[in-house]
Amino acid sequence: MGRGGALRVADWYLADRAWKRRAARSLRAGAAWGCLALVAAVACLGCDRFFGLTSGWMRNMAMAQAVHRRLEALQFGWSVENVREVLGPTDGTASEAAERYLGVLRRFVEDVTELVRAETADWMIEFGSRSAPLSTQSLAWHARPESGTPLSRLLLPTGTRPNMPRQRPPESPR
Repeated sequence: MGRGGALRVADWYLADRAWKRRAARSLRAGAAWGCLALVAAVACLGCDRFFGLTSGWMRNMAMAQAVHRRLEALQFGWSVENVREVLGPTDGTASEAAERYLGVLRRFVEDVTELVRAETADWMIEFGSRSAPLSTQSLAWHARPESGTPLSRLLLPTGTRPNMPRQRPPESPR
């Protein structure tokens, strides 16, 4: 290989390096942007977790659905009482009918009040756990029962108690 052959080989390598240099720079820039995007994604998830946006949205949806179910139960119970009245006063006096209507309303109000009370207590636990270690932040989402039975509560950390007023016990049926 002579001088001309060596120059051709050197030119080939020099020509070949230009596109490789551009490709390498593009890939490194892409990697840098990828790292920045990953950091941004982690920051977004951290902000979402810290401010509780996703969990708050899910809780709002669950509460809206639960209240809607209670409202449907109220409408159904009210309709049942209306049908009883239309069919005739065979089920007792007018005061007994009024008591049945009021019972339907009382169950609705108690159910919705219990939903709001439980959601507020759950929110307080979740809000308080934001500054707690990760081990205490793994509280499970618990399903709400459909009946009027009391909800199961999570135990609070030792030495703490919820800042909620005492509830009076339910009245016994007449």
